[in-house]
Amino acid sequence: MNRLKGKNVIITGASGGIGAEIAQQCAEKGANLVLLARSKDKLDTLKRELENRYSIQVKVYQLDVANKVRVEQVFKDIFARLGHVDVLVNNAGFGIFREAHAVQLDEIQAMFDVNVIGLMACTLMVLPHMRKRKSGHIINIASQAGKLATPKSSVYSATKHAVLGFSNSLRMELADFHVYVTTVNPGPIATNFFQIADEQGTYVKNVQKIMLDPKYVAEKIVAAMLTPTREINLPRWMNAGSVIYALFPRAFERIGKRFFDRK
Repeated sequence: MNRLKGKNVIITGASGGIGAEIAQQCAEKGANLVLLARSKDKLDTLKRELENRYSIQVKVYQLDVANKVRVEQVFKDIFARLGHVDVLVNNAGFGIFREAHAVQLDEIQAMFDVNVIGLMACTLMVLPHMRKRKSGHIINIASQAGKLATPKSSVYSATKHAVLGFSNSLRMELADFHVYVTTVNPGPIATNFFQIADEQGTYVKNVQKIMLDPKYVAEKIVAAMLTPTREINLPRWMNAGSVIYALFPRAFERIGKRFFDRK
């Protein structure tokens, strides 16, 4: 897979989980990396590891994507240093699983600021350059929750619905510019995401057997880079559930309620 060799790849939320796994696998393919996350210490550690193992350049920036001013500053510096970006992976995001009546407004604001506005802000920074070059790939990490809402994830699902809507429109806008837009819709992944999302540990306990390996998810994402892949849906059987839900929502909600309530 030589198409990533020498390419410039930006990954948000790169300090752990699938972000770090994507960085690792891109480095193996010879891509130069720009890693963004709130934890600078973790990014510095990952940078040293990757540069010691591979003949690539890795740049790191401390960034909370909810900080729009900082997003603009960081991306201006990236373009000043690299000249262009080939792939942007919008991976930064988090969730809090609570029933709607128990969610605080500041938690709602925070989820939308990171999962939606932050993703859009980073995307807007690369769009003019990719359109001008008529080349590039934007990969947005959404979720099966963006297709199939469940109890206790009303706000998180709403943010991922927004990501899918934004991505689907963007894909059509960029089609004539040869810029690809891919959404990644995974089910639960075995990462530290659930330390925040599932404080009680109930959800993790109930779905532990079907949780995805972050390395496997990253493999699928990296394999799709710079190809016209519309969506990556993992696992496939879960995506089949979202298709059935779209066709028969009332029956699906009635039959699936007992399972969903275990969350």
